Amino acid sequence: MKFEGVYTPVITPYNDDFSIDYKGLETVIESLIKAGVHGLILAGTTGEYYAQEKQERLQLMSIFKDIINDRVPLIIGTGAIRTEESIEYAESAAKACADAILVATPPYAVPTERENALHALAIDRAANLPVMLYNYPGRMGVGMGEEYLDRVGRSVNFQAIKESSGDINRLHLLARDYPHMQLGCGMDDQALEFFAWGAPFWVCAGSNFAPEAHIELYKACCIEGNFNKGRRIMTAMLPLMRVLEQGGKFIQCIKYGASIRGLPAGPPRKPLQPLNKHDKRELEQVIRVLDQTMFHILQEQA
Repeated sequence: MKFEGVYTPVITPYNDDFSIDYKGLETVIESLIKAGVHGLILAGTTGEYYAQEKQERLQLMSIFKDIINDRVPLIIGTGAIRTEESIEYAESAAKACADAILVATPPYAVPTERENALHALAIDRAANLPVMLYNYPGRMGVGMGEEYLDRVGRSVNFQAIKESSGDINRLHLLARDYPHMQLGCGMDDQALEFFAWGAPFWVCAGSNFAPEAHIELYKACCIEGNFNKGRRIMTAMLPLMRVLEQGGKFIQCIKYGASIRGLPAGPPRKPLQPLNKHDKRELEQVIRVLDQTMFHILQEQA
């Protein structure tokens, strides 16, 4: 499978009682497809999979597939602490006809490289689908090192990696030593660097509410090869990226950003809490400035 373009890890809209807003979810998915994103991810961090019951996650798989109806690829996350549970999600993803699965390190357990690789290979056997790895040591406690990559590389299904370590040396390592692994940006403020090193895709939570800007950056760098334009767009987006990453309020910011756009988002599930008034005003301001700046950049290019 070729992973190309902007992939959105979709938020899960909730009602005020924290039940899933299924009608709102359809609105969100339709808005993303209409905006032109290239693929959707279910059960990524942004979707708050960790706060959902198993039955909810399994039900969302079929709901996503029905709404998308093969218009864009669907990647389903298998994240869980226990390998057995991740295997169950992988098997269900295959039954739901997912196009690929997302495989992360199990959190909290802190497995060795070998243990982590055996975990991933067990998930792979259960689904037998293309795999996008998700390297996020900041949340999982363990990174996917060279031993891990060499071990999982024995299966042809491991075709891509979303690199979210923030370590620029990891970008160099993957681009240089693992060219068979499609390289994806998972650290938004490094998107320009990833594209310069040939990354063909970007998994970006901010595309939930600003898909056009993210798509324009991808197009400028990967389609047009115009890195001067790419730098201008990246400069316009950096203030937003800083706000999203500050203070551990990433998911809350993404959901409030979606609500600013008129999309149903609802509150995050506990233990997370909604943004306070100050944080909301700050996010509103940077989105307003981003919109204005992007309008001028695109007008000049027209």
